[in-house]
Amino acid sequence: MAEELALALCLTKSKAHALVGRAEGLADRFPQVLRLVEEGHVPLASAVAVNDAAAWLDAGKAVVVDRVMAGRLMGKNPTQARRSTNAAVARADPEGFEERARRQCEARRFRLRHGVAGVAGLSLDNAPVDRATAAYVCVDRLARRLKTGDETRTLDQLRADVAMDMLVGKQFGGEVKAHVYLYLDALTYAGLRDRPAELAGHGVIPASLARDIAAGPKTVFQRIITDPGTGQVVELGRRRYRPKAGLAELVRVRDRECRHPGCTRPAQFADLDHCDSRGRGWKKGCRTGPSTLVGLCRADHRLRDVPGWEHKVTPDGTLAITTPAKQTYRSRPEPLGR
Repeated sequence: MAEELALALCLTKSKAHALVGRAEGLADRFPQVLRLVEEGHVPLASAVAVNDAAAWLDAGKAVVVDRVMAGRLMGKNPTQARRSTNAAVARADPEGFEERARRQCEARRFRLRHGVAGVAGLSLDNAPVDRATAAYVCVDRLARRLKTGDETRTLDQLRADVAMDMLVGKQFGGEVKAHVYLYLDALTYAGLRDRPAELAGHGVIPASLARDIAAGPKTVFQRIITDPGTGQVVELGRRRYRPKAGLAELVRVRDRECRHPGCTRPAQFADLDHCDSRGRGWKKGCRTGPSTLVGLCRADHRLRDVPGWEHKVTPDGTLAITTPAKQTYRSRPEPLGR
């Protein structure tokens, strides 16, 4: 259901799953809290905060928290609602509250979130609160040492720069370099025009930022040949500093991102899926070639094996995905230079 909702509403899969889960949680487990929303007494965001904090409780304990929060939710903003719910949950199920904290710590992860116009965010989720606080204090202290009289950066900017320098390894005398696909035309690279470039997985970035990326000392260039009529990638130049390009790289460069509509995971990390106009995969006789290979991230690739889902590639390279609800969504790689 969530996968179909994601396509229908142009949401990411994670946001669609969260939307469905919250709706079901409020309706089935916290009906008294939901009633306050329906009657206009509390904002939906505060009710959602209750669900997010207590969604893991079993049905019997959820009833208790629903009753408690219905009596104390009015007048609380989402942050206050979350904290109040956490207190109610800890009293309703102290053992479960301890176990929940342990499991959340085990689910810790580090994530990259793409923003707009050449910026992105990093987040460390579910870190132990003591270590996360210690890390912040460490970064803050270093930033404050740099805040001298002639320093023009704000403390927020200094904290961000200090943290980034740590993450890329500058404190060890080096710096990690990422392998990214940057689509930048030659005239913009030469500074003769300022056409925006594209970074796979992120989207359009300003020409000045693209030139800064391309100016790196270890940058590898590769010529990409496109069809003049469609702008689609048809060939990769062979002259480069690494082993020659093969079919797999041609498909990844052409697709740039996962071909599932709405997914922005870079194709360089994706699976290559065989698919033809009859919906056949490799095991069912689909031949291997540029027109029958599409880049799909692992999660979307697995949908091929879920009953009711159908993938087909039309002769012009369009991927058509039909959901169990018989709705069809299509995608094609964006042409270069358009």
